[in-house]
Amino acid sequence: MSQTDWSGRKAPDLAAIETLAEAAFARLPEGFRALCDGVVIRVEDFPDDETLQEMGCESEFDLLGLFRGTGLAQGGGALHLATGQFPNMVWLYRRPLLDYWAEHDETLDHLVTHVLVHEIGHHVGLSDDDMAAIEAAAEA
Repeated sequence: MSQTDWSGRKAPDLAAIETLAEAAFARLPEGFRALCDGVVIRVEDFPDDETLQEMGCESEFDLLGLFRGTGLAQGGGALHLATGQFPNMVWLYRRPLLDYWAEHDETLDHLVTHVLVHEIGHHVGLSDDDMAAIEAAAEA
């Protein structure tokens, strides 16, 4: 099948996006990954209704990813979990990612890496410039 023959291809499923996210995470600088101890990365088709409402989204396609938890800048981390507290989590939303990917000129791998770095950046408390530098290092 040639690269331009899409007749037999399907959209990447949850497992495929999860694999892209795992590979993207593995490419991140070691020091950055070390700051993510205990952070759980989840892939879902869409954010739930509560999240959409909380984030002020007009559509379930408005949110590509989300960090939930207490970031390191706020004293969070795997060693600081209180009883009953959920671990810090990064959510990647497959269908909004695929929709964005279809409308823009970038690879799906690049997009997943970008969103993953951005959401982990919220956990770590990084600036947009810091996140851009980490993303560039992951793609080098």
